[in-house]
Amino acid sequence: MYPVFAFLESPVTLLILGAIAVMLFGERLPEVARSFGKGLMELKTGVRGIQQELENAVNSATSVDTSPRYPEPEDREEATAPKFEPPPAP
Repeated sequence: MYPVFAFLESPVTLLILGAIAVMLFGERLPEVARSFGKGLMELKTGVRGIQQELENAVNSATSVDTSPRYPEPEDREEATAPKFEPPPAP
């Protein structure tokens, strides 16, 4: 467990927290626990959706076309120019 929640490892602590919850909420305790559980599930669903969006963004950013824009030098056509012909002698 995380060190922040280390106090929850003891059964005595859990019993004390349960007794406090019963004193605070009484008959409404099942209703409060149910709404807390629903809220926790919505939070997990939202976090999972954000994680999927981030993974999709990373995957689409890394799958960009990596082919070169210009052909390699050996693939280029050689330039053709007219051959130089010296002027005729007079």
